[in-house]
Amino acid sequence: MSLSVVLFTASQLMAQDPSFQKGDNVINLGIGLGSTMYFGTGYRMAVPPVSASYEFCIIDGIAKKGAVGIAPYIGFSSYKYKYEDWGWRYTNIILGVRGAFHYPFVDKLDTYAGIMLGYDIITWKEIGDAGDNTADAPGSFVHSEFIGARYYFANNFAAFAELGYGISWFTVGMSFKF
Repeated sequence: MSLSVVLFTASQLMAQDPSFQKGDNVINLGIGLGSTMYFGTGYRMAVPPVSASYEFCIIDGIAKKGAVGIAPYIGFSSYKYKYEDWGWRYTNIILGVRGAFHYPFVDKLDTYAGIMLGYDIITWKEIGDAGDNTADAPGSFVHSEFIGARYYFANNFAAFAELGYGISWFTVGMSFKF
């Protein structure tokens, strides 16, 4: 019995079609949960963490169904700290390049893992009675690892979820393949 379950499962995994192939282009639009920005008393979100990437497949046929894609990435979020009539507004922008290895384990599900290299730009602005002072915090180079999956409801439309550092620790959104 268990041998038949193993053989059936293995045959199903081998039968999955590649969900990301050379020539594919995918636009991801996401909203983040669990931001890497500021938390604490008095802080509130001004703009939720949002991100966009444009991934294109550069190599496919790795281990029969695997593929490698690269993507420019941009993430944006903004937070405010306010105490009575004075406070700060923090804005965070991440510009990066991502590389990911894709491998389908289940039909219509594009699973992937990758890395990102980028630059984090932080600006702040004083608001309220103290005047309007603006400054740029020193930016920094960032790198991260991530895992994710896209489930295709149609040939060119998917929902995605990613775990790993970007503009947030967890991102969900929509993907459009063309």
